[in-house]
Amino acid sequence: MSALEKRITDLFANPPRDGYLPEHFEVFEEFKQALNAGEVRAATPAGDSWKVNLWVKQGILLGFRMGYLWDYSIDANFRYYDKHTYPLKRLKIDDGVRVVPGGSSIRDGVHLGRGVTCMPPMYINVGAYVDDGTMVDSHVLVGSCAQIGKGVHLSAACQIGGVLEPVGALPVIIENDVLVGGNCGVYEGTLVREGAVLGAGTVLTGGTPVYDLIRQSIYRRNGDAPLEIPSNAVVVPGSRAVPKGWGREQDLSIYTPVIVKYRDSKTESSIHLEDLLR
Repeated sequence: MSALEKRITDLFANPPRDGYLPEHFEVFEEFKQALNAGEVRAATPAGDSWKVNLWVKQGILLGFRMGYLWDYSIDANFRYYDKHTYPLKRLKIDDGVRVVPGGSSIRDGVHLGRGVTCMPPMYINVGAYVDDGTMVDSHVLVGSCAQIGKGVHLSAACQIGGVLEPVGALPVIIENDVLVGGNCGVYEGTLVREGAVLGAGTVLTGGTPVYDLIRQSIYRRNGDAPLEIPSNAVVVPGSRAVPKGWGREQDLSIYTPVIVKYRDSKTESSIHLEDLLR
């Protein structure tokens, strides 16, 4: 256990009775700078899987607990109030991140790799990790603690859930070189493996069964393990018929994601077109 981890876990477990002191805020600022630098993460690769870093989630929650409401308003027409512990992220030109003007917000405590592009309007919440060369397109939400890999394209209006609480839960993870299509939703209990493609409008949650037409398999969340979308899978919105009862009588169907193929040369051409837009 590092010295920073010990101080965060102690402060989380034993809040001071008489309020937080300057030294406590110094500890939190050190923690937040480690988040910004990508030195600590809410979840990290562990072999072929991922593990939750409980103390990092505790540190993020600690920031909300410690913070008091602060007036960040620019003038009478732009009102903005939030916890003083979580101002907007202070980016510099040397960070190599492109943030196009027009209503985007990135909270402090977010790691942005070099070459990340943020198109307006979009929002990235505290604890998220966005790796090098990723595109965060217009109207995208990246939730707290979400882990986004290298070279990912988060297309317009997609929503990536976070999962800050419960602290022991694995956050949403999008591995390297994934294409998330427009209006997709990837929520709690989901791990999208490297190179996968989510077609526009695909919705994934921990409770969603995914049908693989190629491998003739059904993927579901198993206990505490996340729903996993295999590497290079191409997933599109689909449906399955209600098998019995009144729903069958009415010819009703239920939404379900379907893997229709795995990435091939034709898919690669489509991905290359996305790269040209970066």
